Amino acid sequence: MTRSSAIVVGVGAEVGLGAALCKRFAREGYHVYVSGRSATKLGQVVESIVAAGGSAEAVVGDTTVEADVLALFDKAMAPAAGIAQPDLVVYNAGNNRRIPFAELTADEFESFWRVGPLGAFLVGREVARRIAPLGRGTLIFTGASASLRGKAGYAQFSASKAGVRMISQSMAREFGPQGLHVAHVVVDGGIDGERLHRARPAVVAERGENGLLNIDAIADTYWYLHQQHPSAWTQEVDVRPFKEPF
Repeated sequence: MTRSSAIVVGVGAEVGLGAALCKRFAREGYHVYVSGRSATKLGQVVESIVAAGGSAEAVVGDTTVEADVLALFDKAMAPAAGIAQPDLVVYNAGNNRRIPFAELTADEFESFWRVGPLGAFLVGREVARRIAPLGRGTLIFTGASASLRGKAGYAQFSASKAGVRMISQSMAREFGPQGLHVAHVVVDGGIDGERLHRARPAVVAERGENGLLNIDAIADTYWYLHQQHPSAWTQEVDVRPFKEPF
């Protein structure tokens, strides 16, 4: 029996969205290529998946480095026996922090740009080159409320996320008719994961029950997008806690 496969780019802490996506796809029987910069964190995610009976392997790489992205797709497109070439790819890389505009340096702005549209372009291009010609598959980009609007102190993040959104729209219009489903998920609100718990515990306490986005619930939305019938594809969907103003 051949096992389907997926690539998730931008996996960090085990209690985070990237890891939740990997675990969700693995539960559906997928072999998951778990990609990110930290070998230690990737190893923890893979161990957790394997311990639960799933299949996964870590691929260490920086999505802003073209050679690393090419190596990731080289591996995934020439899989081991019993594993199919990927039909599901998620670009989940991102960085976010508040920087007053007058204090923002060119290097800081560029670092956001590299993780945002540059990395999205590199991954999207390889999907276009290698998976779209197969006439099937799903490519999902993780967005944020910053994809739609710029807030004070977040010009660098909004510019980055808006760029990713435009890549998703352009790819959807170009490759959708070829059978590749390209979607963008606007994650609007705090994510109930390790990063926020560690950095802003007061915010976590203030939001209360279901006041933050549950990572497994977000992952369900990504899987739903992948399962959509081609006669009713969604290009963009937003997810937010019921308490979140918008």
